Amino acid sequence: MDFLICKIPEEIEREEKRGNFGLALKLIEKWLADERITEIQRKRLMYEKDRINKLLESYPFDEESALKQAMELIDSFTYSEFYQLLGEGYIDYIVVEGKKKFEEHFVQNIGFTVPAYRERIKKDPVSEKARELLNKRLEQLTEGNPAKRYRVRAKITVTIKDDADNFRVWLPFPKEEFQVCDVKLVSASHRDYFLADNRAAQRTIYFEGKEKEYFVEFEYTINEWINKVDPEKVEENDLTEFLCEEPPHVLFTPYLKLLTNEVVAGEENPYLKAKKIYDWVTTHVRYSYVRPYATYENIPQYVAENLKGDCGFQALLFITMCRIAGIPARWQSGWYANPLMASPHDWALFYVKPYGWLPADLSFGGARRENEKLRSFYFGNLDGFRMVANSDFMKEFVPKPNFLRFDPTDNQLGEAESSFGKVKTKSRIEIISFEEI
Repeated sequence: MDFLICKIPEEIEREEKRGNFGLALKLIEKWLADERITEIQRKRLMYEKDRINKLLESYPFDEESALKQAMELIDSFTYSEFYQLLGEGYIDYIVVEGKKKFEEHFVQNIGFTVPAYRERIKKDPVSEKARELLNKRLEQLTEGNPAKRYRVRAKITVTIKDDADNFRVWLPFPKEEFQVCDVKLVSASHRDYFLADNRAAQRTIYFEGKEKEYFVEFEYTINEWINKVDPEKVEENDLTEFLCEEPPHVLFTPYLKLLTNEVVAGEENPYLKAKKIYDWVTTHVRYSYVRPYATYENIPQYVAENLKGDCGFQALLFITMCRIAGIPARWQSGWYANPLMASPHDWALFYVKPYGWLPADLSFGGARRENEKLRSFYFGNLDGFRMVANSDFMKEFVPKPNFLRFDPTDNQLGEAESSFGKVKTKSRIEIISFEEI
């Protein structure tokens, strides 16, 4: 997707900034009909059409329904509070054809941004119990409790919401690497399937069929990933991979280079440089739900400029800053999966000789910044409540889709397409068993 380094024509950008998205889409069609455009420009313009539609879908609430949504989810919330938060910049909206439209997760983001609202926003009881379970285990690990191994059986089901005669479907499947071993396919919805090789950067199981429901059930063993690093024993890096730019997101922009140099100033030790970057991100960037990744032009730049972002946004900023500092860094993602629940999650890996690859979970560390022991745990260590399906960012599936994916960056919930284009899906993750070995 390096075509994203090409900017859209100025008249299209001007109308988007004004919220005139209907006119912007018409101008895109006008440009696509111009025989002078390059293939790169054509791909960029086609992508922009898709990006605009994703953007509009991410802002579903008008002013009246947004206020109603806030009153339903926040205890004793008032009209005046809504407009006070709006005036102070705490509520995300865009202007669409002259009217404000509000982001679908704006209520939850108020809780992340304004501490006074955290207890007033309605919470999911299962998620709260899962958080308690994780924090209890983290306390044990930081007190010296031996690392554990878990055998996990899980299932993901994808239901297709669009109509067509035939479908191509890719579901995430565990990779054997680092903390994961003994992966086993238990069952699948279809007898005929293609399981991508473990070396695939984004591993999937692939189906073709006419049905609207597809599932895969699998098992894997995962270890709590605990490391003890002596900075004095760290050697000069000898790994040449995972040090380069990867457009459009991993770019060494002037601001990110300046920021990285300020953060690691005076430090020569690669491990301690990475620690300084981790400390800066986890103490300066707050967690926030975001729009679909495909609607952003440069994710790390966005995070550094706005000081907010979700797990993957924070991981990408860490990866980019590490690479600028000469530290190999890469992506790892899949699910946060414990005995009670599972949900999509992203984190990062960084390389330090002679210790090899080490994990860093920026969002989980930053969420625990009030407990220094737990915040520091996620630099170089990782809990065992994971399913790993992806070891790199913005990589193609095997076999390759014919159309641009809904999420061309990562894969945690599956993708599907028909002969006419990509199709919408609904995913359900189940943890069937989670047993300590």
